[in-house]
Amino acid sequence: MSTGALSQLREMLLAEGGLMATLVDTREPTRERSPGTASSPARIAAAGPRAEGRRVEYELLVEAIYEGYLLHYGVPRVLRSPDADLGLLAGDQLYAIGLARLVALGDTIAVAELADTITLSAVAQAGGSPALADAIWAAGAYAVGWGSSGAHREAKELVLDGAPSALDAMRTSAECVPAAP
Repeated sequence: MSTGALSQLREMLLAEGGLMATLVDTREPTRERSPGTASSPARIAAAGPRAEGRRVEYELLVEAIYEGYLLHYGVPRVLRSPDADLGLLAGDQLYAIGLARLVALGDTIAVAELADTITLSAVAQAGGSPALADAIWAAGAYAVGWGSSGAHREAKELVLDGAPSALDAMRTSAECVPAAP
């Protein structure tokens, strides 16, 4: 993950003040990669042609959304909450911040893709499959940066159906996208 985008997210939340600012962990992020992915979802999305000319903004907004996800299901990198319920609320707020920034860019296709990513990763986590959730994030990030594919849409259906082949299908859907430049 880009520590630049995480630092920018941290600075943005501190500047806005309020409750979210009190939860900001002011230590520099040390994690270099998201679990289960070769690169962070934010970096993957920002590298695609759909983010051309707005890479920094895409990386920041996807980092905000992914940090929200980590507050729900993982180890957050920017915020620390002393209370689980407060952590969930902060995660929801980060989802909203990231999606609102994406709406401001006018990219409704990416809004829908990230909404699906949030939903499907929650389904995977509820089903006890963090590996599937990681694959969903990687494939969702590729779909944001490069656009969706038929294979990706089919993989999303398999996740919703609880199919045993969902993990392989989701991984394959991400592999069908050209590598980042």
